[in-house]
Amino acid sequence: MFIVLGTKSRNSFNISQHPLCSLFILFDISHTTAAMAPIGKIYSYPSNYRVHIAQVAADLNNVELEFPSFQMGVTNKDPSFLSKFPLGKVPAFSSADDTFHLTEGLAIARYIASSGPASSQLLGADPKTSALIEQWALFGESELSGATIPPLLMVLAKMIPYDEARYNQCAGNLERAVKRLEEAVKDGRKFLVGDQLTLADLAVLGPMTLASKFLFDGEMRKQAPSVEGYLKGLLEVPEVKKHFGEVTFVEKRVQG
Repeated sequence: MFIVLGTKSRNSFNISQHPLCSLFILFDISHTTAAMAPIGKIYSYPSNYRVHIAQVAADLNNVELEFPSFQMGVTNKDPSFLSKFPLGKVPAFSSADDTFHLTEGLAIARYIASSGPASSQLLGADPKTSALIEQWALFGESELSGATIPPLLMVLAKMIPYDEARYNQCAGNLERAVKRLEEAVKDGRKFLVGDQLTLADLAVLGPMTLASKFLFDGEMRKQAPSVEGYLKGLLEVPEVKKHFGEVTFVEKRVQG
């Protein structure tokens, strides 16, 4: 960002002598260097919603992330990777100086959310707001992700055998969780905590965009009519749309 302080020619107007020049130059340097150095690297397979959450937080905080080449089952089994991340789990985060390492998507997202000017928005500016955001973030991880991932591994990824009883139990758990979410947004609320996007919304949106592809079907949406609008509203936020794209709502759930 550069501000013109006069319209005279360069020979007759010395911009460096203007009393506000040092302030503008200082602002310009601080503004342009804020996002020059990446905060760190994230290792993951493509289209991981836990990574998308971190990417939105990074964009709102004006920090950069790097994404090294990664091959699931190869990169995360390499001794150099395991020396930093012993369980071989992704997403995995390494700081720019490679001295700080994190796993677990929610922990990574929280760290990135706290690392810039949008930290109070994303994580709360007071203890009560922070606690409410944390409550919903944990709800997204335990209730929503917990109910969505096992069926996904059965019917989409085909990584574990289809178990009808377990599938139905997970679908019932998701239905219960969605009803709780419906109670929170049924009055037309756009955000779960306060009047702006927080980590709470991102942590809920992530697993719900996944569940909407195969499990959060038309029948379940009839019981939670406000949730669909809430999710679509979040995707209107430019930083969210950039990384999450469009949400797909399945009409009939996918079963084995």
